[in-house]
Amino acid sequence: MQAVLIIAHRDPRQVLDLAQIMHQRFEVYIHFDKKMNIPGEIKRELEADGIHYYQQIDVRWGGWSIGQVAVNLMKEALKNPEITYVHVISGQDWPLQPVDNIYDFFEHSDKAFMKFFKAKGTKKSGEPIIWWQQYYFHYDDMNRRSLYGKLYHRVSLALQTLFRVNKFKKLGINLEIYSGSNWCDLPREIADYALTYLDSHPELLKMLKTGCFSDEFWMQTIIGNSKYRKQICTDFHRYIVWEHRHDSYPAILDESDYDKIKAENYFWGRKFVEPYSDMLMKKLNGERL
Repeated sequence: MQAVLIIAHRDPRQVLDLAQIMHQRFEVYIHFDKKMNIPGEIKRELEADGIHYYQQIDVRWGGWSIGQVAVNLMKEALKNPEITYVHVISGQDWPLQPVDNIYDFFEHSDKAFMKFFKAKGTKKSGEPIIWWQQYYFHYDDMNRRSLYGKLYHRVSLALQTLFRVNKFKKLGINLEIYSGSNWCDLPREIADYALTYLDSHPELLKMLKTGCFSDEFWMQTIIGNSKYRKQICTDFHRYIVWEHRHDSYPAILDESDYDKIKAENYFWGRKFVEPYSDMLMKKLNGERL
């Protein structure tokens, strides 16, 4: 049995539809951002369908909170000894192939499908991403996207660079730091190893809690420094367009993406947001009938 873990922050009706589709073959676990208002009828439908859902954490962009949600969902799923594989997706994902195709592909796989690369030497938005773990940030306590959050980030980077802050040295962390994406597909053995390692290494958890975008570092760093590194496959079967479209980055997908989606072996796509994605979703849904 495999589990889909959905991290949702908006559009509860769309999340319900996604969960019901995936529940045709998968056990489904959802975390709704604590800030969301979930209508009672949606809760009742989830409960009637046997779909697990939680609303425990106030998720803040850039903070560890989204990583903690992934950790919590994995722990809940692995309480079921029959779960053999876990898939972390967002509430704005949508399946791009029939659910049976997705399930069958992973049924006998021992690979960890995730984005994976060394943090050192990589830049995003002009910043060395190693700084995001080497320096101290507090984005679970503020709005990183606000004007104050943006100013704080710039000033904090400048000051910590000037004073040569090195959190790795202070915490005694000698690991190679890897990064990637929070969205991934992991066999039970590897997911369990990552959770156990995190629980038994408080210095790593402290690094993550005081880092920036730590959800993109924790799994990659733990697995990349373990015997399971050889099982990592960087083709993670997700269609994401890294450009601005419909006032969103990454892009909100629409009907213009259909041919590109069908040309490759993608399992999930994001972001799907109404009304822009409505026609694309109808096409994809029709193929599952």
